Amino acid sequence: MFRAIFVPWETRIHASLLFVLAIVFLATVIRSAFGFGEALIAVPLLAFCMPLRVAAPLAVLLSISIAAVVVAQDWRHIHLRSAAGLLVATVAGIPIGLLVLTHVDQQLAKIVLGILIVLFAAFSLATRHVFRLEYEHRSLLLLSGFLAGVLGGAYGMNGPPLVIYGSLRRWSPQHFRATLQAYFLPASLLGFIGYWSAGLWTRTVTKEFLLSVPVMLPAVFLGRAINHRFSGVTFLRYMYGGLILIGAMLILEAATHHA
Repeated sequence: MFRAIFVPWETRIHASLLFVLAIVFLATVIRSAFGFGEALIAVPLLAFCMPLRVAAPLAVLLSISIAAVVVAQDWRHIHLRSAAGLLVATVAGIPIGLLVLTHVDQQLAKIVLGILIVLFAAFSLATRHVFRLEYEHRSLLLLSGFLAGVLGGAYGMNGPPLVIYGSLRRWSPQHFRATLQAYFLPASLLGFIGYWSAGLWTRTVTKEFLLSVPVMLPAVFLGRAINHRFSGVTFLRYMYGGLILIGAMLILEAATHHA
């Protein structure tokens, strides 16, 4: 009767396996349908039932896998030059993000960032026909990638500048989804190399990932079906709504932590 006390964490966690799989399924559907946003769900919720040092690398492994499947599915919809430009600029922005992480008041920076994201998204929803890039804008492309690198290095949140650029370009839902995955695939691989070098790729992470794959794969296809049903205007509304949610969560997290 006392044997359960000595069961290691790797076994006990599977008392909540259904909860973990439900999180993976929901996060994957969101990522596959919209191209971003799963980290807002996956890491915080997974951290309720497993250590963060397991949840974070697990989320990155899932991100790599989702991006690989989407790229294989819809490679014809990828704006390859856009994805490459964003990625190169991101690499340049990461060191700046690390400086922000170590030298700037984190809570104040998150509040300012959250307010800017919410204001931009709300204004774009109200006046969605004002800003539009008919053609690739090299300077804005590189600036968006650079800011994505800064936010990724500082907060692990690359998405907002990429979403803003894609919405300004009026990428179709299919192009948006595929192009962001072409960006996230190498970016997530680089991030996971960092986890591996830090010794965070453990047998437990691998085990949780393998258990998640049977749930992740159908979720990718469901997300793709949802994505293909979006019209351009509806999709943009969801994009800006997602940005408002990200900004609000940043403000709330920073204000709560400060209090």
